[in-house]
Order: sequence, then C-alpha cells, then structure tokens
Amino acid sequence: MPIRTPNDILICFEEEKAKQFIEKVWGLNPTFICVIGNTETAKIPRISAAGKYPELTDYTPAADVELLFYGRCKCIKGVPVTPEGIPTPALITMSAVRVADIPVFVVNAGVKVKPHIPFIEVEGSPGNDIRTGRAVKDSEKIFQRSALLGESFAKISDYLVIGESIPGGTTTALGVLLAMGIDAEGKVSSSMPNNPHDLKLRVVKEGLASTNVDPERLKKDPLVAASAVGDPMMVAFAGLIVGAAKRIPVVMAGGTQMAAVLAIVKGKNSNVLENVVIGTTRWIIDDNTSDLIYLVSQIARVPVLAANLNFSYSKYDGLQMYEKGAVKEGVGAGGATIASILKSKGNITCKTILSDIEKNYERLLSLKH
Repeated sequence: MPIRTPNDILICFEEEKAKQFIEKVWGLNPTFICVIGNTETAKIPRISAAGKYPELTDYTPAADVELLFYGRCKCIKGVPVTPEGIPTPALITMSAVRVADIPVFVVNAGVKVKPHIPFIEVEGSPGNDIRTGRAVKDSEKIFQRSALLGESFAKISDYLVIGESIPGGTTTALGVLLAMGIDAEGKVSSSMPNNPHDLKLRVVKEGLASTNVDPERLKKDPLVAASAVGDPMMVAFAGLIVGAAKRIPVVMAGGTQMAAVLAIVKGKNSNVLENVVIGTTRWIIDDNTSDLIYLVSQIARVPVLAANLNFSYSKYDGLQMYEKGAVKEGVGAGGATIASILKSKGNITCKTILSDIEKNYERLLSLKH
C-alpha cells in the first residue's frame, strides 16, 4: 500500500520521484551531516545577515554546530542572530534532530574559528573573497577526501541528510552557477528580507573578470568554477554526495545554494543524481526574490521537498520574522525537519518541532540574560 505523504512535507518538483523517495526511506534511520566553512566574501558589507557585524561571520558556522551538539554555543555567548535579532536556523535543526534522535556529524571544509565539538577534517582552507577570482585552494583534494568520507558514511547509514553553514554562501553559489552557464541572475535567495541581487551580481562579475580561466573551461569543469568563484563548503558537500549516493539516498538540505552543489555533482558524476533529493523549507519555496525550482530544473530532474514549517503563531517575535522573509533556511533546517517526520512515520510533525524550538529558544534567551 503506497505511503501517503504527510501534510507537513510539500512536494515542489518531480512529484513521482519525490513520492518514490519518501516510500524508500519511510521509517528508516538517517544520519545528519553539517558541512561548515567560511568565505571572506561574507565580509563584504550588506552581503550576509549571518552575524551582527561582518567580522562576526567567522564565528557563525562554529556557533551553529556547537548548538547542535550542546544545545548552546561555546565560541560566542547566546545564539547566533541576524542584525535584527532573528535566531539562527540551527535552532530548527537542533530541535528536529533531537526530537527524532538523529545522529549528527560535522565536516570542516575550511573555517576560521574551529568549533568546540568533535568534527571531521578534510583539510580545506577558508575561502578567499571571490572578487579575487581565486576563491578556493585545493578543491580537488577537498572533493576527493569528502567523497571517501561519503563512501564510508554510506556503509553505516540508511540515508544521509547533508546541510551546511557558511555565511555569504548564496553569493558564492551565484558565482558558480553563472560560471557554469546557468541562468541564475536574480534567482538566488538571501538571509535578509531585502535580497541584494545587484550587489551579489557586481561581486560575482568582478570575480569572473579577475580569474584567468577560459569561460568554456569554467562551464565544463565544476571544480575549476568553484576554485575561481565558489567556496570550500560546496566542494566538500558535493564530494560527500558523489561518495555516498552511489549506494544510498542523500537529502541535500538547504536553499538555493543546493543548485550550485547540484551543478558540481552533475559535472563530477551525473549517475548518482538518481539517489538525490533536495529538502528545503516552505520559506524558500514561497520566496518571491529567488527561484530554487527554476535553478534546479536547468540542472537535473531531482525532486524538491519542503518542510511546511509555520512560525506565524509563535510567541516569539524573532521566530515570527521567518514568516516575513528573514533567514528562510540554513544548517540543513528543512531537510532535518523532513527527515525527523519521515523517521517517525509522520508521528513527529512541524507543530511538534515548533513546540521544541520555542522551548529551546526560551532556554537560550534565559542563558543570555
């Protein structure tokens, strides 16, 4: 008897394949992996909302994954917030993985501030400002080591849910998409309600003009494109997928950055895409300043699912701001929520997770004061 897709999971693209995926993993045990990295691109004023001041973006990935492990941050006080005080989506991820008892691993693709948790090292370096046209060092090494890691995770997991934390990542995603010939102008999302498309495009064009690589080579070789105008997170993320999806299903947990990762995966091994879905949030799908479905449709016919989270009736203003276009996604929030619903066979709902998010947020606010 076919499984009825829970109302808390929206199917947004490739409906039949999405339903097949849901049936395949229903009730199975996922492993959650968060890939962390930094890029100097995040320090360009008005590019990112991850952190009150651009310099603090160095701490965001470490603080996000510390929250997943400890339920609080160690490298900073309180919880990572946007300049308006809106909490990190790691709060959603933490609640989802805890309520469903999903194991969490962290892969360091290249961060400035190392988190106070156990993590797996692939020996990447933090990314340079993409305006240099030389954004990522040793992308082949990062990719190959991550692929080996993906192969190992595939032997001990029913399926993987991979998320990310890298401030400035939608700008580097735009860079890689445009370098690879994908129509992405005005299509990537932002953690801010006012999406700075013009600024992002200007930064990417400067990066593409600075690189000495032939444009045709950028289109054909995704690691060359990522080395020029990408970031270390997307290289490690793509490697994990290529290693794991040969054997087990993989949920790419994120927003429009997933399109850039998808393009890299397709360029490296398109055969694994049969085992890949994207898991995001309703806020990304409803965002009229970006278009994840259009981006994905240009690259591969992979299903897109969205967690039907709704913070309209939250008692906290900071959470209600998600409904006004702030933050939207990150740290695998949508994919982790979807995985917790699927693992519990629908017994865990978005309401269950919201209740847990509010309890955790309340506790973190009390710690801060």
